[in-house]
Amino acid sequence: MEIQRNGSQPSGRGPAEYFTGTVRIDPLFRAPDPARATGASVTFEPGARSAWHTHPLGQTLIVTAGCGWTQCWGGPVEETRPGDVISCPPGVKHWHGATPTTAMTHIAIQERDANGKIVEWMEKVSDEQYRL
Repeated sequence: MEIQRNGSQPSGRGPAEYFTGTVRIDPLFRAPDPARATGASVTFEPGARSAWHTHPLGQTLIVTAGCGWTQCWGGPVEETRPGDVISCPPGVKHWHGATPTTAMTHIAIQERDANGKIVEWMEKVSDEQYRL
């Protein structure tokens, strides 16, 4: 058994090329091989959001605080609240983030594919798409 102590991994800022607004990423775990799961706690300040992206093996989001929005390409914007669990299927283009007035934190869990890839980043979500 291994215990990853709180504070043993530094927080990081979500890179501006993949996020709009202020985003903090707190790494939680990277399972040792042969397991492929990784997890992070991600906090989006009001108005912050990810760019459009896909995951080769899908992604699970567990909302832990605040109020957020998520959307799959071509679908409606969905509101998310603490306790909600969002399952993004493999290869589905989507985004997630806070609402314009409320921060949102979720735990993101995804797997590396056979080539070590976790995410495919795409274009940013426009203000029109975000409904500002």
